[in-house]
Amino acid sequence: MVRNMEPDFENRIIATEYSAQDEPTELSLRPRAFAEYIGQSKVKDNLAVYIQAAKERGESLDHVLLYGPPGLGKTTLAGIIANEMGVHFRVTSGPAIEKQGDLAALLTNLGEGDVLFIDEIHRLQRSVEEILYPAMEDGALDIIIGKGPSARSIRLDLPHFTLVGATTRAGQLSAPLRDRFGVILRLELYSPKDLARIVTRSAGILDIAVTPEGAMELASRSRGTPRIANRLLRRARDFAQVLNSEQGNAAATCEITRESANNALTRLEIDHMGLDNIDRMLLRSMVDSFNGGPVGLETIAAAIGEEAVTIEDVYEPYLMQLGFLQRTPRGRCVSPAGYRHLGLTPPGQQTFDNV
Repeated sequence: MVRNMEPDFENRIIATEYSAQDEPTELSLRPRAFAEYIGQSKVKDNLAVYIQAAKERGESLDHVLLYGPPGLGKTTLAGIIANEMGVHFRVTSGPAIEKQGDLAALLTNLGEGDVLFIDEIHRLQRSVEEILYPAMEDGALDIIIGKGPSARSIRLDLPHFTLVGATTRAGQLSAPLRDRFGVILRLELYSPKDLARIVTRSAGILDIAVTPEGAMELASRSRGTPRIANRLLRRARDFAQVLNSEQGNAAATCEITRESANNALTRLEIDHMGLDNIDRMLLRSMVDSFNGGPVGLETIAAAIGEEAVTIEDVYEPYLMQLGFLQRTPRGRCVSPAGYRHLGLTPPGQQTFDNV
């Protein structure tokens, strides 16, 4: 007997967060230079100017803050900055720096002009963050030795370095830290055209045959995120390979066409707008159980068996970007566009098919 499976909230193929399944290939797919980087034209062009100017002056690049939704290439851009400047690239994350000494060790081991990349910088502890202020502004590290009346402060000079911070929540950065970044750049969601170019480039690196129509089919359902596009490319390759094997063709000759891509995405339950079964379940639950809203966040969470913070941070943003979900003072509501996407008639509207 086949049992009904519960939705897998943690392993969604269209999740924008980095996951273990991305590890084998994501590093090999990352561009190493601006010439290889596709999309984000404004960010890329401005950064190229700042880097060229800093190199001509023989200085380090100003500290850079990159913010925007996950999966858009913030880590990749940080690596490109280091490569274009011709310096070493040091990587860490906000949650990994637990004590002031951890950050002090990182800073004192930097070379002249090196790039220190801190991912999820908004999650730095406040005591650790305060160590960064003189380091970013004055190129110095203040250390307190001893305790009580005998305590004294020692200032260590640091080599000139560039701090690149990445965050998905720029609003949670403290004002003193945010103000110390000389360059603040927002990464936007990608257009299907740019994503199709990324899919084509990734397919070439992974030795996957893909037609322009197949690349566009994958790109149009990738929610504007390169990480998702690359993930869908790998899954479409699996389906195309198995399908060709069943038909007696050599696996090496499998090609991702529009038809094979559509077949793979249909089996993955990803529709033409990039919504998966969990997104649709959320909307359908609000319609069936609460007449489309308004309904409170905690009530929705209880209805679908997910934490409220996950719904607010993971599911709602994309549904709101599409205009399928609305936040009101009384709660969440499914919009008329959301009803139509589910194939339902919005409340208050009549159909005249039989008139």
